[in-house]
Amino acid sequence: MVAASGGIGSDGSSAQKLGFAQGMVVQELGWDEDTDDDLRVDIEDTIDAEMVDEDADDVVDVVLLWWRDGDGDLVDRLMDAIGPLADDGYVWVVSPKTGNDGYVDPSEIAEAAPTAGLTQTSVVSLGDWSGSRLVQPKSRSTGKRP
Repeated sequence: MVAASGGIGSDGSSAQKLGFAQGMVVQELGWDEDTDDDLRVDIEDTIDAEMVDEDADDVVDVVLLWWRDGDGDLVDRLMDAIGPLADDGYVWVVSPKTGNDGYVDPSEIAEAAPTAGLTQTSVVSLGDWSGSRLVQPKSRSTGKRP
């Protein structure tokens, strides 16, 4: 697991360890007052741009989805999230850790991913949040767009 938001030393930023790089287009969904502003700033500094919101029409490299208990149906939200996603793009579902308001059981994310056509590849620790990386299977993504 990767420790982020103050847990990373000189060997790289949280955003870089999560796979963010300069020039990426990142769409942020589910922002609220409780999101980790340090992580958000780190991502924007790393990509050298602001993240786009859900109204953007761009094809995106990564979707950063803040998800809490009570936010609705995760499968539906993931289906919406993959719409603008590039063929080789991925989704980070970031949810509060155990004991924090809005805690989401990791099994909920693991079960929702395949229903939405995604595969969970890793889970990282991000301070008070936990991040689950979801990718599109290679066999599906190759024929996704004309």
